[in-house]
Amino acid sequence: MRNKVAVKALFAVALSAGLFSCNNSRDYKDNSRATGWDINSKEGGFNYNADYDEQEAGPGLVFVEGGTFTMGRVQDDVMHDWNNSPTQQHVQSFYMDETEVTNLMYLEYLDYLKRVYPPSEERYRNIYHGALPDTLVWRNRLGYNETMTNNYLRHPAYANYPVVGVSWIQAVEFSKWRTDRVNELRLEKEGFTLKGARFAAEPGETFSTEAYLNAPTKTYGGNDSIVRGGNKADRFMTEDSTNLYVQRKHGVLLPEYRLPTEAEWEYAALALVGLRSYNVYRGRKKYPWDGQYTRSGDAKSRGDQMANFKQGDGDYGGIAGWSDDGADITAEVKTYEPNDFGLYDMAGNVAEWVADVYRPIVDDEFNDFNYYRGNVYTKHAIGEDGTVEVLGVDEIEYDTLSNGRIVARNLPGEIRTVPITPDDTYLRSNFNESDNRNFRDGDRKSTRYYDTFGEETAEDPTQRMYNSPVHTATVDSLGGQSLQYDKSTGRTTLIDDNVRVYKGGSWRDRAYWLDPAQRRFFPQDMATDYIGFRNAMSRVGSKSLKKNKTAKN
Repeated sequence: MRNKVAVKALFAVALSAGLFSCNNSRDYKDNSRATGWDINSKEGGFNYNADYDEQEAGPGLVFVEGGTFTMGRVQDDVMHDWNNSPTQQHVQSFYMDETEVTNLMYLEYLDYLKRVYPPSEERYRNIYHGALPDTLVWRNRLGYNETMTNNYLRHPAYANYPVVGVSWIQAVEFSKWRTDRVNELRLEKEGFTLKGARFAAEPGETFSTEAYLNAPTKTYGGNDSIVRGGNKADRFMTEDSTNLYVQRKHGVLLPEYRLPTEAEWEYAALALVGLRSYNVYRGRKKYPWDGQYTRSGDAKSRGDQMANFKQGDGDYGGIAGWSDDGADITAEVKTYEPNDFGLYDMAGNVAEWVADVYRPIVDDEFNDFNYYRGNVYTKHAIGEDGTVEVLGVDEIEYDTLSNGRIVARNLPGEIRTVPITPDDTYLRSNFNESDNRNFRDGDRKSTRYYDTFGEETAEDPTQRMYNSPVHTATVDSLGGQSLQYDKSTGRTTLIDDNVRVYKGGSWRDRAYWLDPAQRRFFPQDMATDYIGFRNAMSRVGSKSLKKNKTAKN
């Protein structure tokens, strides 16, 4: 008798546990724990992608699990810059390009611009020409480098070499273009948009990720036969037609490609995960690889250089026949071993642009989480009809740089953005203005005693912390340029809000600069033959990949 009662009790417990488990699953997949209403019902109501697993890595990217590290630690400071004092920082997980952006990748960008915005047409000319790398960076007044000047960017022998001659601004514009092309293909492959539409793009019918998310009816020039021309365009549609387009909540579109922050780049380059023992680091790293030397200690490659850098005066590669590093200028990507995150050339080959505005200090007292200096907050411009403004073919926004070069900053199909206003920040405690590039850098405007209601304005030179040269470049309606050097003898620095950090040593640098903590700066609108870049992408969701979590259980 007692056995029968026990069996019945166990059955009841098992049944209730099963129902509880099913209800939990149903809560997430089929109905709401908030209201009990069905989710994704064909009858209408709330629609959501309940089957989302986790973020996929975009093309070319590898996963970098975030964590804490000491940013700025160096072995010595022979330059006496004192600009990389150690600070403890935490970086969220993100994705980063496996290699530097190559000539081939950048040529695809140029080909797209040339095809969609033919430079033969006057109104589009500056779009293509503004994106062209400066191939003249190879010239040297006492050196013969015309072979690189004429061939490095376009010759197939250099296809998989890192692109150079690209300014920080050009790298940012490439990143925006890459974001849109990747997401455009994702929508097409998932069957939401018309197949092959990306190959027939016209200047007024291009795809923009932000425009699609915020004004889908204006994407592709308002051509709904393209926007909803896929064979699965109605996948998220309900009977009340409230989900006609893919939205951010569906998890189909990837976050933007962008330049990594300085903290992200340094963390990824060090790859301290290879020195982790339980919850501590069991040593230090001077370079992206383990050890204190630039030569390999592995039995199979003993004595080989671990990166492409300048060995000494007049020694960029080594002795012919058995080269120290196998390259005299840049080297083909993946020539050397990757670090413990799987990233190549995080030391040597070319130095790399990062997103940050340069200042001599990293202000860890104010923030030690995802540190970044350079935030300029904007918002979407709203038209008279109450919807966001999407630029047309006659509304391309150009920027004349300090060196006189003209670059396109907003193309047709993109949303016009404007700075935030004091009304947008009223009673906010976390930020109070649009441009935060010089926040807490020691200037008068950052002090607590600054009179924000006085007669002085942000353009007043007396308020500038860094008294750098101000060169001017203007272009008249006929295209004529007026370039004027700042000839003032009272300038004391080259630092301002338009100089950006670049990291890592290059083929032109000695081993000292291979330390990931080293930091230098360069004007954002200028280029060299030793600075390239790679892209990053933020991780949304969990800190770790799910397969890692499974392995721990």
